[in-house]
Amino acid sequence: MGSQRRARLVALAGELFAQKGYRATTVREIADAAGILSGSLYHHFDSKESIADEILSSFINEVLADYRGAVASAQSPRATLEQIVRSTSRTLSRHRAALAMLQNDWSYFAAQPRFAYLPKALREIERIWVTQLEAGKESGLFRADLDARLTYRLLRDVLWIPEQWRRTRGYSTDQVVDGFLRILFDGIASRA
Repeated sequence: MGSQRRARLVALAGELFAQKGYRATTVREIADAAGILSGSLYHHFDSKESIADEILSSFINEVLADYRGAVASAQSPRATLEQIVRSTSRTLSRHRAALAMLQNDWSYFAAQPRFAYLPKALREIERIWVTQLEAGKESGLFRADLDARLTYRLLRDVLWIPEQWRRTRGYSTDQVVDGFLRILFDGIASRA
């Protein structure tokens, strides 16, 4: 029962953080949304930062586990990137609040010692992408003139926007991801 209540509080807080911003959301607002007194929130968490930490660390750990798994199991840079794109789509849809928190309050989190793992994790994510893009160039899978860092940044920005782009009317999430991968690997130009 306690873990269910804790999970509910995390979910409510995450939604408030996503809507209002982390810094603008008060403990009282979280407690009000949960229908409890502010002091009761401290039976589950020692601070608002603890709630944010649970939301963000859960998200970033899942992303990293998926990316590391893709690197370990895929047979080629292209297969690795395909796995990463698919896992990113699934993970971001489950962690919409964490993504909004990072996008809206990155400067705050990046400056706090408690959240020092975030910049480190994002550097690892970038390193994984860039390594796969460079390996693809070296093996001839990808264009020799590909700027791996710029390509990563562009793809990250498309993938890490809120998951609404995956809810395109008339298309399933898998169809949207398949379309994204076709554009990524095959382009839009006619082969003729």
